[in-house]
Amino acid sequence: MAQLAAHLVVALIALIVVGGATRVMEAGLACPDWPLCFGSFLPGRQMNVQVFLEWFHRLDAFLIGIALVVQFGLSLIWQSKLPKWIPWAYLFVVIVVVLQASLGALTVVQLLPSTVVTGHLGLALVLVAAMSAITQRLLMPNGFDAPIWWRVMGGGTLSAVLGQCILGGRMATTWSAQRCLSQGEACQLLGLHRNSSMLVAICVFMFVITSLMVGGWSRTQWPFLMVISFLLSIQITLGVLTVQFALNQPILTIAHQLIATLLVAFLAALSFRRPQEKAVKLTSLSDKSLLEPCHG
Repeated sequence: MAQLAAHLVVALIALIVVGGATRVMEAGLACPDWPLCFGSFLPGRQMNVQVFLEWFHRLDAFLIGIALVVQFGLSLIWQSKLPKWIPWAYLFVVIVVVLQASLGALTVVQLLPSTVVTGHLGLALVLVAAMSAITQRLLMPNGFDAPIWWRVMGGGTLSAVLGQCILGGRMATTWSAQRCLSQGEACQLLGLHRNSSMLVAICVFMFVITSLMVGGWSRTQWPFLMVISFLLSIQITLGVLTVQFALNQPILTIAHQLIATLLVAFLAALSFRRPQEKAVKLTSLSDKSLLEPCHG
């Protein structure tokens, strides 16, 4: 169960990247109908790069959705062997999948409205965070609750990164950055995204630094904390390069979305990660003398 959940996290990350490539290549309406593409499951004569991206994105989303529904069914079958919250968690995931599919249909039917496309991205990131969290709990079923400060800081940092991703999605779907850089119009969203990214970066680094300084179990998570710091550094660099190249390099934009999704996945995993063993408190020394009495 845990291994399948972990594979689905990777699949969801790949799905978001394919979706980002579909948007960057302006292939969101390459298939004019839904759920079929040009009235068939596999378009033939109409197939090109754009049609393939949109068709493959839909097929991938469908397969992942089926896999998540199957996991929900397995959680019901094996609920006696699993924590009681697992079926409820998968029920939440299935509800999000249904909403996600509905928004996917609306993006085509309503010709890519910005609000719907942004919501589509937001729900996809929520799915990644939820499955990453569920995976951690399944991998450590007998763990103990992490310190409250860890859960608060981790959850707050995750929420900040999610909000920043959604803001970036809103900026991208309204083409605000392109209009700002080329025509000097609609620069409010680009400025807001740039300024808020600094606050989000501070939140992430504060979480990392606090975890290392507190010590104990949180310090043992340093490999994951270093990965998050590394991803954030790459993300900042990609953001600067994307603006420097005026969003004319699709590979930079796609990589920017990939790193953002990886940040969400790692932060969700860390926020719901739990110690495997309780800290053992040292007992005080006995008042008894270490010297045994000598008998004559």
